[in-house]
Formats: sequence, structure tokens, C-alpha cells
Amino acid sequence: MSKLKLLDEIARIKNIDGFQSDAWKSIDPKFVARMSLQNRFKTGLDIARYTADIMRKDMDAYDKDASNYTQSLGCWHGFVAQQMMMGVKRTKKTTEKTYVYLSGWMVAALRSQFGPLPDQSMHEKISVPALIKEIYTFLKRADSIQLQHLFDELDEIESKNGDTSKIIEKIDNFETHVVPIIADIDAGFGNEEATYLLARKMIENGACAIQIENQVSDEKQCGHQDGKVTVPHEDFLAKINAVRYAFLELGVDNGIIVARTDSLGAGLTQKVPVSKTSGDLADQYNSFLETEEINNLEDLNENDIAIHQKGVQVKPVRLSNGLYKFKANTGFDRVVLDCITSLKNGADLLWIETEKPNVKQISDMVKEIRKTIPNAKLVYNNSPSFNWTLAFREQVYYEMIENNEDVSKYPDPKENPKALMESQYDESELAAKADELIKQFQKDASEKAGIFHHLITLPTYHETALGTDVLSEGYFGDQGMLAYVKGIQRQEIRRNMSSVKHQDLAGTNVGDTHKEYFSGENALKAAGDDNTMNQF
Repeated sequence: MSKLKLLDEIARIKNIDGFQSDAWKSIDPKFVARMSLQNRFKTGLDIARYTADIMRKDMDAYDKDASNYTQSLGCWHGFVAQQMMMGVKRTKKTTEKTYVYLSGWMVAALRSQFGPLPDQSMHEKISVPALIKEIYTFLKRADSIQLQHLFDELDEIESKNGDTSKIIEKIDNFETHVVPIIADIDAGFGNEEATYLLARKMIENGACAIQIENQVSDEKQCGHQDGKVTVPHEDFLAKINAVRYAFLELGVDNGIIVARTDSLGAGLTQKVPVSKTSGDLADQYNSFLETEEINNLEDLNENDIAIHQKGVQVKPVRLSNGLYKFKANTGFDRVVLDCITSLKNGADLLWIETEKPNVKQISDMVKEIRKTIPNAKLVYNNSPSFNWTLAFREQVYYEMIENNEDVSKYPDPKENPKALMESQYDESELAAKADELIKQFQKDASEKAGIFHHLITLPTYHETALGTDVLSEGYFGDQGMLAYVKGIQRQEIRRNMSSVKHQDLAGTNVGDTHKEYFSGENALKAAGDDNTMNQF
């Protein structure tokens, strides 16, 4: 989508038929043009097409140079996403390589009408596309507010007969807050048709990238918890196809599919797929099953099933709930097969759930995948489920041992697994090295492990919890109002955050301007000398 230019838009609008008569004499083309620039994305599909192009461009840039990785934070409300993007734009002066992540877990925990839920796909599926729409409503509002400020500046310059060229240039080159959303569809919320219907709704509301995982839809678990059950490749590929059909049907030809595998931590499968030829996907999948050899019929219990594998009759180990077990220590190979299969069958990006943030572990898997798919790229969850402090302090501890460095002043993680977490080690050499690794994790993992996009799934869940806890402690304690003033308002003012003028951020100045457009001098406006926003 090309940028609209103010003067060109005014000229275009003046040529609309209605302006050739007196019927529209009270409508000012200049104001129409401004409103058009403030709402350049008319539909969610406009957004999806625009942001898909951005992601494709970013993916190409990463292929050329791994330092061009992208990032996002998981946002559970439109306001949170808005403040994130306004903060990024204020500090970085651009929104480039910054996305929004929409976590199914946060929808379940914070936006479900059932109340707080675990990450098990029990929330209303329509709440996910609803949040996509909400986020883009807030991001578009940020555009509208900041452009209004520029229009007000333009009016001020014009009232003094000044040179308007620079401010018009700012308006014409305004960078939108609308950025790609990577939206979590979990395991599709049902069969492939259900997946298609939900994907279509998400795309219609603006999603250009949909993340889907290979767990059983009605047995979905958090990627960092136990009890995960995967589906055969054929089942997963059907859902990838469903998402692609949804993108293409709606004209989002560049839509992105992120295929997530939970195989590293999943020890169970729902069913034994049917193999038609030796070496096909079903055969490869079944080769990972834990089996027991059958020598005669007496080795089979009533209602047991048996399969023929490489010249041997075996029975897959089946649990009392009907699920089948995978062989131990096959997670790595299953992940590699999952990823290669997904990329060969329509996926664009990969997501591998790991138990710890370890660059080498991720890199080892990516190297295997890239033997077949050289440009394979990851979306990676820098998860709050990881104890980052402990994981990296342990890593440094063992590296120090390998380098024959003295670790006698530190507790052995094997003897006391959580001792290195204690605050007494915060200023230690070990902690400093660990913190530096954490600081460099995104850069290192992108260069060494093929990670194109880094996200934190739940940061604003935890940030909201911590911020509210700290404020509550002070406000209801000895600090009183100072807890709010010092901890929040003073910081907002000094960081030049838009939220300090909350009425403006909510749209009061935009609304006043519209009233002037519609009612002229009769407009009743909230602005004036007595407006408390003037204090800031």
C-alpha cells in the first residue's frame, strides 16, 4: 500500500462529483483528505495484505543478513499493543522489524468469558479474531492521534502565513503504527474445516501470519507442560492447507504460516497413521512409536493391535486412555522431520518449543533442518516459562568448569538446583557473564540458530501483574499518592509518553476536530484553557 500524500488526496477529493455542485458546499475537501489519511486502512484485509508484504520483505532481508531479525511482545489488549508500538516509535523513531504477537495463552488467561483458563484451547475461539480487530483499532487510533497533532501544527503555521513544506513532508512520510500480527490459532480448534473458518475470520480482521501447532486439538497443552499429544503429519498438513486456502480465498497471497512442533516435549500420539508405501510419512512417523515384538498370538492381549515394521510383527505400546507412546529420546529427530515436512508442504516459518533457552540446542536442530531446507527460519518463543536467570547461570557454571575456572564459591546446581538464583550472587562474576549472554541471546540465536523472529509470549501478563503489585503495595501502604506520582505519572511525563494525556490518547482532540468539521462554530468542544491536559 503506497503512502497517501496530503495535497494529492485533497486534489482527488475535489474531483468527486458531489463537489461539483452546491449540495456539498459545507463539506471541506481538505478535512476529508485529513480524515482519509488518519484512516488509510479501511478493512482488516487491507491490513493483512499490507503487513504480509512487510513480513515477506523482512524475511528476505534476514536471508541476506541474519542480523536483520525481528521482534515482538505478546499483547493481551489493544491498549497494550498501542502503547508498545507508540513506545517503539518514540524511542527508535521507526516501527521497522517490530511486530505484535497474539498469544492464545493470554487470550485464555485474560480474555475468556469463562474466566481465567490454562493454555488448553478451552477459551472461545472467536475471542482470538476479536482481539486482532481490537489491537488494530488501537493501532489505527495511534495513527489518528499523532496525525491530528501534525494537522494542528499545520493549521498553526498556515494561520501565520508560514512555510508549510516541512510539516506537509512530515505528514506525507508519516509511519503507521500498524505492523504485522503473528496470531496464535493453537491447534486449530477442531477439524480442518473448523481451522479454515477460524483462520478466515482472523485474516478478515487483519492477521497476516497465523501460527498453528501439531498437537491434538481437543487435548491441547501448553508447550512447556507435560501431557502433550501430537498428530500424524497428514492431519497437521491438512490444517496447514486449510489456512493457506483461507489466505488465498481472501486475496492475501503473501500470507504467512508458522508451523509449530511440540514434538521435543511430546511423548504421546493420538493414533497410528496408515502407511501405504515403505518410507512414506506415516511409516516414518510410526518408526518412532514404542513397540513390543510379537512372536506369537499369545503376545497379544484381547483387542491389541499389531503392525508390520521392517519384517517384524510388533504392537505399539498403548496406554489405558488409548494413546500411543513414542520411544524415549526421539524428540530431536521427530522435530527435524516435522519441520522439514511442514516447510515442504506450505509452511513459511517454523516454531520449535524447547524446554530451555539454549542456543546450541536450537542450532543443532536447525542445522539438520537446513541440510534439506537451506533457508529454514524460526519464530522462537523467548518464554517467561523459562527461568532465564537460573538457566544461564547454570550454563556459565558448567562452562567455567570446562575452562578449569574456580567455581568453589558457587553452589553446585546438581546438589541444589535453585541455589544460583539467590540474590547474593547477583553481583558475582558468574551472574555478570550470565546476564551478558541473556542480553545477547537474540543476536546470538539469530546468527547461529536461524531465528528470524524473537517473541515473548506473555511479557505484558507479567508486567501488568508486577506493576499493579508494586503500585498496590505503595498506595495502600506508607507511600500513599506518592506511589502513583513517583512510580507512574512522573515517569510518564519524563519519558514523554502519550498516556499522561489520557483524554487526548483516547481521542478527545480528534473528536473535537471532527465536531468542528461537522458543526463549524457551533461545535461544543472539550478543549480550552481549563482543560487539565494543559498541565502536562
